[in-house]
Amino acid sequence: MAGAEKKDKKKKKNKKKDRKESEETKMNPAGEVSDGHAMEEEDMKGEKEGETKGKKKGNKKGNKKGNKKDKKRKGKLKEHTAVDFVDKKKGGKRQAVWVSKSTLEYEAELQKLQIELLKWQKHVIAVGQKVLLIFEGRDAAGKGGTIKRIVEHLNPRGARMVALPKPSDRERTQWYFQRYFQHLPSGGEIALFDRSWYNRAMVEPTMGFCTDEEHKRFLKDVPLIEEILVKNGIILFKFFFSVSKEEQMRRFESRMKDPLKQYKISPVDLEAHEKWDDYTVRKFQMLNETNRTIAPWTIIRSDNKKKARINCIRYLLYKVEYKDKIPQEELQIDPEIVASGIEEIKFMEDHLMTGMELPG
Repeated sequence: MAGAEKKDKKKKKNKKKDRKESEETKMNPAGEVSDGHAMEEEDMKGEKEGETKGKKKGNKKGNKKGNKKDKKRKGKLKEHTAVDFVDKKKGGKRQAVWVSKSTLEYEAELQKLQIELLKWQKHVIAVGQKVLLIFEGRDAAGKGGTIKRIVEHLNPRGARMVALPKPSDRERTQWYFQRYFQHLPSGGEIALFDRSWYNRAMVEPTMGFCTDEEHKRFLKDVPLIEEILVKNGIILFKFFFSVSKEEQMRRFESRMKDPLKQYKISPVDLEAHEKWDDYTVRKFQMLNETNRTIAPWTIIRSDNKKKARINCIRYLLYKVEYKDKIPQEELQIDPEIVASGIEEIKFMEDHLMTGMELPG
């Protein structure tokens, strides 16, 4: 009996094994192997394919971004930006910009001179001086740009720009100089006139805004008035910015195209350009009548605006005294840019009747 029971148990075990094997063959037909290594290899292949697809997509996106960055951006850097960032190291949020050496040299020199202007202003305030700077010249000659650089870092409480509009009906009935005199500097002040009473010397007679009698009377009166101002303690500088006819027209065209500069141009400017020779004659008259030892003219050749600004500021600083002033050698002016009123009168005398087109 015992032997028969053992045989039955063995038969049952064999049947269970056969069932398991048949189930496995059903799950893996044609003798396929179903071990874990094979499944892992397939998973790895799938991951690799996914990575390669992802890289391709990523490269396409990266190329698009790279192309965007490679596109050139038009525009100009704000003044002082180049020299302020020239020593900065490359960073994640910084974009490399190519700047000419001349721009870096100009900005570095301008910064140095503006520091000197601040020293000078401190002296003006401390001593109580009264300083008047007159800027004259044709339209687009660079007067406003130079004034802007002079006052840029000065204390606005002690430096102010004066740019008067055309006279009102009431002002036309006043003495001609009256509207300007109320803007003269007090003690410790620097006043910068962007155009002045010299409108009556060139603009008004050329454009027909005053009579010949008013023009002649002005030329006789102004030397006496300026002498009175100087003898009463006003330190007076008179700058005339001289630009060529071609450069003036180029700047006019630039202003017409640039929406940020269009306010600077008017129909009168274009009409004045057509009367270039008439303005030249008026300029010659003005210099002859108003260039005096006590109140001389200084001519600034301004076809190159940057050189004109630098040399105008150097001339100004060279002529004044203040504490901790840099050596005079560093304030030397370029004789090709700066000329005296007498030199300009002689030049115009020699060439006025030759048919040569003189600078404005």
